[in-house]
Amino acid sequence: MQPSAPQYAERLTVPRSWWVVTALVAVSGGLVMLPLGVLPMLGGVIGAGALASALVSSYGSARIRVMAGSLVAGDARIPVSALGEAEVLDAEQARAWRFHKADPRAFMLLRSYVSTAVRIEVSDPDDPTPYIYLSTRDPEALAAALTAVRAA
Repeated sequence: MQPSAPQYAERLTVPRSWWVVTALVAVSGGLVMLPLGVLPMLGGVIGAGALASALVSSYGSARIRVMAGSLVAGDARIPVSALGEAEVLDAEQARAWRFHKADPRAFMLLRSYVSTAVRIEVSDPDDPTPYIYLSTRDPEALAAALTAVRAA
């Protein structure tokens, strides 16, 4: 495997139900413009649909990758050498770390529609971030990829 090839890659896409809501927002935009005529109604459908689609698509474009000795989560790029062990969190544990166990100094890439997560200790003494919390649909695979990169 090439060093630059990702050992793990995931995109935190939104659930299908969010796209149904996006279509309903487009219809609502058309209904708001309906009293002004057919062309404004079509403009309302297109405008509201495009805006809602852009918002949903951008929110669901967050990526998590393990590649070239680094963990890339959203805009953050962290060398695996600065990370400790990864803890796989089931839905109940992930909810606890999102709420009452959460540390405000932690780096969190969370999505409410993804129930499982990984919590990774930050071992760099110069970094004030205590841990990284990442929502992921496959926490075991992410933890295994981090362990494999650390061992290599």
